[in-house]
Amino acid sequence: MTDGTQGKWNRRQIMTAAAISCLATSTIACTSLSARPIISRPAMAKTFVLVHGAWHGGWCWRDVRSQLEAQGHRVFTPTLTGLAERAHLLSADIGLDAHITDITSLIDYYDLSNIVLVGHSYGGMVITGVADAMKNRIDEIFYLDAALPDHGETMITQGPERSPAAIEQTRTALEAFAPDGIGMAAFPPDFLGIPKGHPGYDWVARKLTPHPLKTWLDPIQLTNGGPQGMTRHYIHCTEPALPNSSFPYHAEQVQADPSWTYHALATGHDAMVTAPNELVAILTG
Repeated sequence: MTDGTQGKWNRRQIMTAAAISCLATSTIACTSLSARPIISRPAMAKTFVLVHGAWHGGWCWRDVRSQLEAQGHRVFTPTLTGLAERAHLLSADIGLDAHITDITSLIDYYDLSNIVLVGHSYGGMVITGVADAMKNRIDEIFYLDAALPDHGETMITQGPERSPAAIEQTRTALEAFAPDGIGMAAFPPDFLGIPKGHPGYDWVARKLTPHPLKTWLDPIQLTNGGPQGMTRHYIHCTEPALPNSSFPYHAEQVQADPSWTYHALATGHDAMVTAPNELVAILTG
């Protein structure tokens, strides 16, 4: 050859050889040139969408997310509008539909399918609406000590039947927590089952933000049966059970229904903080 390249490889030849080498070394890694390592995912890797409850944000799943990702799963922990790092968006107009749309939009934007959908506490209202709208995208649904509404119910009417007077009393109490008519003040972590002295107590206390009142008063609209017909799980946090909640009622109901899988978790309401190891074992079991 007359161009001085005899015995040398040009850039295209080098890149081609590197690519062949990558293919020959399975899916563990190829670090030659500028290529990023390719990390293999386990054959049973899943896509999790974890939806927090009232006053919380995506931050509360920190320990659960890290464990799931360490196992090779894909994990999304969105924060609902008006809370945590999105608290600046808090307004009187934020209702239940806005929070349902937060999650359906995430699923659409990232083209997610075969999802394991998890909702904690008030998040049960949200995932019920998501399941109704996107049933074909979801493989399994987990209610973690969560609301389980029927069509037309609100956060304060779902659960055991109560008189109109009792429901109105609850509504009045909630409005007292939101004197501006916009955001309900957060309860302390010990009310949520995180005892004082727990390593996560101060962390949670710093992170909690007011929750949009309207989301608790809006009735859910279900046109496709919500989670009916799906693989459904209910996880009840029993030690201690959250006082004055509908969750023990839902736990009792699903135990009598063979279409559900029931799990009891011996920890307080914020299980993602107080028992992340045990919760991950249930979610991946």
